[in-house]
Amino acid sequence: MGTKAVKTAAYRYTLLLTFVVCTNLLGQNRTEAAEQPNVVFVFSDDQRYNSLSMTGDPVTQTPHLDRLATEGVFFNQAFITTPICGPSRANIFTGQWERKNHIGFTMVSQNVITEEAFANSWLMKLKDAGYSTAFIGKHHAKIVDRGNTPLKKNTDFCYYGEGHLGFHFGKHKAFTNLKNRSQVEGLFEATEAFLRPGHDFDYFYRNADKSVANCLKQRDPGKPFAAWVNFNLPHAASIGPMGSEPTDPEFYSSLYNDRADAVPFPDGYPLNVTLPKHVFSNDDLMPYYRHGNRKGLLNTKIKMNRAVYAIDQFIGNLRKMLADIDEDKNTIIVFCSDNGLLLGEHGFGGKTMLYEESVHVPLIVYSPFLPEKVRGTQRDEFVVGQDIPATILDMCGLDVPSTYQGVSMLPLIEGKHVDWRGDVFLENLFTMQGYPRQEAVRGERYKYIRYFSKENDRDQYLPDASIAGEKPIYEELFDLQTDPRELVNLASSPEYEVTLQTYRDRCQELVVELAE
Repeated sequence: MGTKAVKTAAYRYTLLLTFVVCTNLLGQNRTEAAEQPNVVFVFSDDQRYNSLSMTGDPVTQTPHLDRLATEGVFFNQAFITTPICGPSRANIFTGQWERKNHIGFTMVSQNVITEEAFANSWLMKLKDAGYSTAFIGKHHAKIVDRGNTPLKKNTDFCYYGEGHLGFHFGKHKAFTNLKNRSQVEGLFEATEAFLRPGHDFDYFYRNADKSVANCLKQRDPGKPFAAWVNFNLPHAASIGPMGSEPTDPEFYSSLYNDRADAVPFPDGYPLNVTLPKHVFSNDDLMPYYRHGNRKGLLNTKIKMNRAVYAIDQFIGNLRKMLADIDEDKNTIIVFCSDNGLLLGEHGFGGKTMLYEESVHVPLIVYSPFLPEKVRGTQRDEFVVGQDIPATILDMCGLDVPSTYQGVSMLPLIEGKHVDWRGDVFLENLFTMQGYPRQEAVRGERYKYIRYFSKENDRDQYLPDASIAGEKPIYEELFDLQTDPRELVNLASSPEYEVTLQTYRDRCQELVVELAE
């Protein structure tokens, strides 16, 4: 697994910028000093790999995301290494595994993103390079202090809510200046307020709540821009009141009602919990992650399908707006989710567990500068969320900080055959709500997962415990080639003893390597 940062290949952009300047694709207001690509990173919440039309969802319509993939590059094996909201987002900020950054959920770890780590984040590195920057939507990590002071102070357009946003933004005062009260539409309104020049959104800035009024600067049209848009959808915590207000778009209350029979359920649903009770109990799950009732799960799935459809509409509207302001031919778009979600598989719901449904996510990288021969390609290499910040910086012609453990995917995007990681280390260090601490290795054919005592570790933050010698209380080994649903545990099978030991050793090797 590579941990060394990839340095930029600046010569690619020398040719590119010559082309851009000569053909006047950047618009009349852009200064010579700002001839760099724009970036919009869209990050959804709890969106599974198979939630798109192109990845096999039989109900949800995602034409705009599918088109983005056919015009960009889609990664078939993209994984979130810590599949839970806050730690996943901290990993993107730092470009590191949680094993290294020790952030996790602040309420457990008592750690925050440091001043240095934030200064090295992809958003701040672009800020240093002369970009107008925006951070919009959900925020679920602490940066330096409880008030996230560096984020507010150093981001030009800082417009977020902490924790769950709610479908109609609930208690968050920051969003009271929006005309649109539904989350996806409201966050598009905010994104457009940042990006679109002129005075159409004067009301947005004039009516801003005092908690954010000093954090909102419309982008400078003489600079490139970088925007990180974070949804709290299709997360189950935000779908409850979907379609309940008269101002909600009509599809939130009716879309896919006529397709209920086509909504897939896990084979054999409802399934018994596949883990022993001393390892993990379904009783510990948050109520909105309990999926033993078919009618209730169907309702959740349909609402999630609508939320994914809404996010897809956001992508379509974003691209239309970029064309309207003459920035479509100079804007990179990256789309990913913070983790997947279990919906009845293995007998329970939620994320945090290291099964495929929880860690496998859709990842699309689109650039208007891609050569025709790589557009629409799908790559099968193992990539992780931590690779995203390195990739964005590399695509913008900037060096990747040496603190990053993720590496740039640009060689893969360009269609090159390069030496790449052959497996992925996965982990869960969140020990509240009954979750066990877990470590795993996901290889091409096999996946190994080990679990530690939830009773001994309860509410403690123990990133180095297995390095210090703590032993797991349970292990799983799956042959993903013959058992893609991870239902047949081979760990106790004598014929897989050598394979099991190989993965035990590899897991311990990665635990130590990634902590350094």
